[in-house]
Amino acid sequence: MSDQEYKIQQYFRKLWPLCRSITGNDLRKSFEILQEIIPLQLYEVPSGTRVFDWEIPLEWNIEDAWLECPNGSIICKFKENNLHVVNYSIPVNSELSWEQLEPHLYTVPALPNAVPYITSYYKDHWGFCLSENAKNALPKNGIYKAVIKSEKKPGSLTYGEYVLPGKSEKEILFSSYLCHPSMAVNELSGPLVLSFLYDKISKIPERRYTYRFVIAPETIGIIAYLSRVGQKLLQNLEAGYVITCVGHEGKYTYKRSRQGNSLADRIAEHVLHYEDVEKEILDFAVGGSDERQFCAPGFNFPVGSLMRTMYKQYPEYHTSFDNESILSYKGINETVDMYFRLVRALEINQKYTGKVQYCEPFLGKRDLYPSEASWQKQNASLYDLLHFLAYADGERELLEVAEKQQKSILEFEGIVSICRDQNLI
Repeated sequence: MSDQEYKIQQYFRKLWPLCRSITGNDLRKSFEILQEIIPLQLYEVPSGTRVFDWEIPLEWNIEDAWLECPNGSIICKFKENNLHVVNYSIPVNSELSWEQLEPHLYTVPALPNAVPYITSYYKDHWGFCLSENAKNALPKNGIYKAVIKSEKKPGSLTYGEYVLPGKSEKEILFSSYLCHPSMAVNELSGPLVLSFLYDKISKIPERRYTYRFVIAPETIGIIAYLSRVGQKLLQNLEAGYVITCVGHEGKYTYKRSRQGNSLADRIAEHVLHYEDVEKEILDFAVGGSDERQFCAPGFNFPVGSLMRTMYKQYPEYHTSFDNESILSYKGINETVDMYFRLVRALEINQKYTGKVQYCEPFLGKRDLYPSEASWQKQNASLYDLLHFLAYADGERELLEVAEKQQKSILEFEGIVSICRDQNLI
């Protein structure tokens, strides 16, 4: 395990035990841990605040919960597994028959040993989650006692943002969500990739773009966020990506923005095309994560999503089996690097104008033309340099120039650097 993978592991293990939801104290504690990696500014949106067509719900916190069986045995212990309680359950302290209890029990029949992840954010409800096998073993006679020590009261929803300035006000957005308790691939992999990606981008000298990092509770959090900054993003956002389900070593899956051919889409598909990895490209669809909000008709932002094995495509999704045992720290680290390649591509993808427009510049006097002895070895790089300069007319993005050569845009990083040093562009 590399040093970076070890750091990712340590932060995962700090975050894992917390019972996150779309509001609450454990959500705030999770943000405080992530602030050790990325200097997020936290915002609190009060309960009852209207955000477009939605309203921020009451804040929810939970202390403990369990289910006592007729024989006195205790099951569904919240402190052993916070998935045992339907997230956002109202408080309960009741004695019930099996017929009264059974509608409040949730399982995953397809995975008889797994505990499902169930929520009830916007409707007062309570329930327990357990494995199908455990449910089938429960007695149908006698009295059960259900105890959930929770509360819903006026509070606020928390989200975090950090803006890393560049030379331009034009922005690149990275967004992930934080709201699922004890989900590894479907929850913690995203904020961890985003946070460690920030660390790499922050070290780029003289960044061209401004980079905006957002972590918020899924759906309602991003809706609240966009109600504050959406109009500004309409002016400045050039490309963006929602980071989710990046904890496997599976194939890379890119889901296009609703625009279908935005800068975000073209860069992601180009970089993936020239990487020796298994990949799949999907059109925008409403099933998914926060790209639904970014790509809504009023905004239609150029925001796609680069994932590994995506949501609903792995059997452990939204169950207790989505835990550290299926997580790959190597895969998370690889995804940080892949996202950083998108950043490098975005940084150099612009329209260049050569300072010598009439005929080729004299490369020999700049020591850029190889001698006969080294011609064979340097011929390919020389050809790429000449190709770049031939299209440096101020009208074509580097992405188009690279594709004409059928090469990755990243292969032109050194050429752009040389041409800048030699004052050729």
